[in-house]
Amino acid sequence: MNRFEGSGSREAKIRYLDGDFQLLLPGSYVICAITGKQIPIDELKYWSVDRQQPYVDAAASFEAERRAGTLPGQSSSG
Repeated sequence: MNRFEGSGSREAKIRYLDGDFQLLLPGSYVICAITGKQIPIDELKYWSVDRQQPYVDAAASFEAERRAGTLPGQSSSG
């Protein structure tokens, strides 16, 4: 039995770093914090280091920034 068997169809646990990420628990995908969609690990391109959240695409990342009130010119009241 392969020690990695079965990890391909479960959610991975990841620590998001600047320009990289560290796999803490093997898996084949993570869940977008905004849309709830599965993101295959090999397609993961957008995340927040501060919030430790993955995003499926640039639009979801932008929405997360908007919700957090961190866009330029945006008041923090949200």
